[in-house]
Amino acid sequence: MAAGRYPYFSRAGWLPLLACAGVGVLIAHYLGWPWSLPFWVGCAVIVYLFRDPEREIPSSPLAVVSPADGVIASVGEVHDPYLDRQAILLVIEMSRFGVYSTRSPVEGKFLEPSNSGDGVNRPHGVWLKTDEDDDLVVVMHRGPLKNLPRCYVQIGQRVGQGQRCGFIRMGGRVEVYLPINSRVQVASGSRVNAGSDVIATLVHK
Repeated sequence: MAAGRYPYFSRAGWLPLLACAGVGVLIAHYLGWPWSLPFWVGCAVIVYLFRDPEREIPSSPLAVVSPADGVIASVGEVHDPYLDRQAILLVIEMSRFGVYSTRSPVEGKFLEPSNSGDGVNRPHGVWLKTDEDDDLVVVMHRGPLKNLPRCYVQIGQRVGQGQRCGFIRMGGRVEVYLPINSRVQVASGSRVNAGSDVIATLVHK
């Protein structure tokens, strides 16, 4: 799928990388290479910040993988305001210097929640429906710079488990609303990697 073909370096980083390298080339041409050194250091920093390593996706179709790199901040039963149901909420706090790409926790279709909120008092959530009719909601909050998360997948598009689907510059908070009968496999304080670490298993009778 198109949204997943960006290994090792996030496509969100190409513009700042090319801009920094372009200025470095101009400075080197007109003032000399020593003056352009800070811009090449900047390019190295950009490559590090926008790194997007490959991940080994679990083979279990009922596994829910972490949508982001970070630490589990909390796990608990709550009322899901997006699908108006009881759910298990997992909150993941991303690092400001970690991998910024986000991934789909399951294979399924992106849908618009019927109760998505006004976009001001409630962050926008994306409803994921699996082929087995399991419903998950993933919410990406703004990062520390108050920049909006970027989503590569359109409503109605199918995504694969662990597929790259978004980006939060400088990290942020990601929430996952799971079916209430899901079996959670992490606890507060657990460190998880997007796409490879299983945070829960969907339970079918």
